Amino acid sequence: MQYSKKVLNHFTKPHNQGELKNSDAQSVVGNPKCGDIMKIYLKIKKDKEGRDIIDDIKFQTLGCGAAIATSSMATDLVKGKTLDEAMKITNQQVATELGGLPQAKLHCSNLAADAIHKAIQNYKK
Repeated sequence: MQYSKKVLNHFTKPHNQGELKNSDAQSVVGNPKCGDIMKIYLKIKKDKEGRDIIDDIKFQTLGCGAAIATSSMATDLVKGKTLDEAMKITNQQVATELGGLPQAKLHCSNLAADAIHKAIQNYKK
């Protein structure tokens, strides 16, 4: 399987990895087919216009290199964005930003976007 340099970089040096103490919202998603599990932590604050923005985001992923890389990329894409902007992130966008993923690993990008969406939905509850 051929991975892009961006995928390899996010896998070997993931951004935003770890646990976020005192998070405002969390989510856990998994794919029983491959065994990948992602946990997302969000810290939310208000911007000058009073909108909720993702001030900090962390992830913990148990899975393959593609799952870790998509978690890293997805968190980069939404950090500093409003919740509405972050809800617009798509699975395809995560894969595209990484320079593509092998067809067999596209399900990993689905987990990253889904985990972020679920954490935002949990926050809004």
